[in-house]
Amino acid sequence: FPADRTTEIGQLISSYLGREKNLEDHTIHLLFSANRWEHVPMMKEKLQQGITVVVDRYAFSGVAFTSAKGNFGLDWCKQPDVGLPKPDLILFLQLNPEAAAERGDFGQERYETSSFQEKVLQCFYCLMEDKTLNWKTVDASKSIEDLHREIKSIAKETMQEVQNKPLGELWK
Repeated sequence: FPADRTTEIGQLISSYLGREKNLEDHTIHLLFSANRWEHVPMMKEKLQQGITVVVDRYAFSGVAFTSAKGNFGLDWCKQPDVGLPKPDLILFLQLNPEAAAERGDFGQERYETSSFQEKVLQCFYCLMEDKTLNWKTVDASKSIEDLHREIKSIAKETMQEVQNKPLGELWK
């Protein structure tokens, strides 16, 4: 699940991303984090039931986007998400900004400009230096079928590796 735009917090985020509402940069970062925390009880419940949880973006995206604005350090950006459930795998679907811009609806939301996306990409590279996290980069320019096959293979392998591993906490 991506940012849940149905909650009150999610509706604020949605109106911000759609350029209907302006919010101060610290505020929107904290709202994204709060939206993630809203899901923690449900995520933990699903994980305890043995259900695999797939999250679109998660904390790393929020940290990369906010720190790309230039007036925020990575440490400040990580702080609100310290203690979230730690993912067993982080898949980074790499696609150069020019190719991403050619895909449908690019530019509709606030952060969808090529120059900003390049800064975000550099922030993601900084986050990938954290060797306590299991980052895997996948070439997203492949066909949907090939991409699906590769992601499925990596996910299956990871699920087997972490089968009996306890749930960790992010950045702790």
